Amino acid sequence: MAVSRTGERPRVVLGVSGGIAAYKACELLRRLTESGHDVTVVPTASALEFVGAPTWAALSGKPVATDVWTDVHEVPHVRIGQSADLVVVAPATADLLAKAAHGLADDLLTNTLLTARCPVVLAPAMHTEMWEHPATAANVETLCGRGVVVVEPAEGRLTGKDTGKGRLPEPAEIFELAMEVLARGVAVPDLAGRRVVVSAGGTREYLDPVRFLGNRSSGLQGYALARAAAARGAEVTLVSANVTLPDPAGVKVVRVETTAQLRDEVVLAAGSADAVVMAAAPADFRPTTVSEAKIKKADDGSAPAIELEQNPDILKEISHDRQRPGAVVVGFAAETGDDTGDVLDLARAKLARKGCDLLVVNDVSGGAVFGSPDNEAVILAADGAAVEVPHGTKGALAHVVWDQVVARFAR
Repeated sequence: MAVSRTGERPRVVLGVSGGIAAYKACELLRRLTESGHDVTVVPTASALEFVGAPTWAALSGKPVATDVWTDVHEVPHVRIGQSADLVVVAPATADLLAKAAHGLADDLLTNTLLTARCPVVLAPAMHTEMWEHPATAANVETLCGRGVVVVEPAEGRLTGKDTGKGRLPEPAEIFELAMEVLARGVAVPDLAGRRVVVSAGGTREYLDPVRFLGNRSSGLQGYALARAAAARGAEVTLVSANVTLPDPAGVKVVRVETTAQLRDEVVLAAGSADAVVMAAAPADFRPTTVSEAKIKKADDGSAPAIELEQNPDILKEISHDRQRPGAVVVGFAAETGDDTGDVLDLARAKLARKGCDLLVVNDVSGGAVFGSPDNEAVILAADGAAVEVPHGTKGALAHVVWDQVVARFAR
């Protein structure tokens, strides 16, 4: 848990505006309070039409007000925002986004947003047509330009029978993103206005309808990179290969299976990206032919011969054929060392061969890293620099990687 500016428990303001997704904010509030944060809930009057004040008071342990007149002697319309370490609004309706973008302050929540000098996270939820309206798009652009982290809504079931983009991301993922933002404590995110692409997971190359060649990549590091980039204000596309993890809040997830599919989606997204981080583990080889029927066991006990061919080298391709000038390309190398050199020797050769700007090197001897929540690495740079990242969470490593990317944007 992060520490407050005052050295006390971090003070989080949970704003709730008037949408049907307000009930999901109860789960977010529970996660915030149970993780030790001092949470003040500030709903709008319309939010109380969906979830009543007694619920918010019971879950937060504090009285709840929507107007600036309650306890006016304590000047709540100024004090709450001034003392906050983080403000999260979930759900943020189209009306709330418009008021925040234009500096309107007609209730306690909008006053709090105007007085807050801490990081602010807005998690929109609304019907697709409202999210895609030019007025909403302009308001979001304005807010992002001011350093507000606006979480891209998810796709799925909306009110009634409608489905589409505009669904509030899952509370657990909003919580994780909020904790990333709070831990950094930076009011203006350094990836705001940047488009980034992250790949994650391990590809599968099919032998027949039921069997495939694969690897042990869990996707945890790639998802940590995507979550960290979103928390730092980036527009994130995550190309996910055979991963069962929940979608990070505010991230566009594109699902693929094979290396060829991964290559197509990464190359497409890289065309407009400021940075591409290839954390996925694409298979180096694929069968030259794929059986249309399940391959049967032979009665004589013999095994079929499988002929392999090389897959496209995605990292090398996007490094040497950059569609966007100045884009930063980051690769990952899972190495074990062999009789030709140790892990770093092999990694430096790979960095030169691939042509990327940065290479994150993992020593995976004995199966280390795969499926673990922790990681350690050395980040090698094309200019000869090297950064050692000690053992820690994959989220911590993700932020070091983005630190190195941001440093190269400034050059």
